[in-house]
Amino acid sequence: MSEENCTHNCDSCGENCPSRKVNPADFIEKPNPMSKIHKVIGVVSGKGGVGKSMVTSMLAVLLNRRGNHTAILDADVTGPSIPKAFGLKQKAMGSEFGLLPVKTNTGIDVMSVNLLLEDETAPVVWRGPVIANTVKQFWTDVIWTDVDYLFVDMPPGTGDVPLTVFQSIPLDGIVIVTSPQELVSMIVAKAVNMAKMMNVPIIGIVENMSYVKCPDCGKAIPVFGESHVDEIAAKFGLKVLCKCPIDPELAKNCDVGLAELANAPWLEAAADVVEKHNK
Repeated sequence: MSEENCTHNCDSCGENCPSRKVNPADFIEKPNPMSKIHKVIGVVSGKGGVGKSMVTSMLAVLLNRRGNHTAILDADVTGPSIPKAFGLKQKAMGSEFGLLPVKTNTGIDVMSVNLLLEDETAPVVWRGPVIANTVKQFWTDVIWTDVDYLFVDMPPGTGDVPLTVFQSIPLDGIVIVTSPQELVSMIVAKAVNMAKMMNVPIIGIVENMSYVKCPDCGKAIPVFGESHVDEIAAKFGLKVLCKCPIDPELAKNCDVGLAELANAPWLEAAADVVEKHNK
């Protein structure tokens, strides 16, 4: 259709012109027909190594302790750490109706590529589209039964997989995990702008590795420099959900598969906000 004849109403137009507006909802995939999921929360980071999977695990644990049925979709296919944090060794099974997630000791449902591989240490050397399609199948083929909160642990950055999650899975909101370094401001901006482009609400920011407490005097020491998260949050009009310390005990519990026994009181405030989001 020529520009002068364009009505700018793409819904009633059959032309496939360059200016055609794409509705993000057009790409949303339906979950398995037997799934029942109340809320889907993405946990994202602009860069790796900031503790995103730890935050995902502990949010699921804390909300599970409050009587919610929580679940984790591990979308970090090339670096899956969720099964190890929960000490999961058994493999995911399937039926004629779909894949069944593996349950942790306290009943958290988990699906991860490591629960499908014969050898959990085998590298996932797949092209981007194959990885993205695997994540999509974790949504469409897995039977998520009566889940109150499904947390999606995303790989860092703004590549194929995060884009697939944003486009294919109906996220109710995302939590951005960051660290105190000043360069993080630019990286957080990328995650924020991607979420805004995809019309996904941002619940808030969790700053991890914010400080370490001196075991002798209890003083908080900012080992990675002074925090800039309040400035970043103010710039984008976002909430700072919490500032998490470096906690060797929590790290140890996750390393040996005992995330469900760990305490993370500083994350309770973040869990409060997630629980109240869009109620």
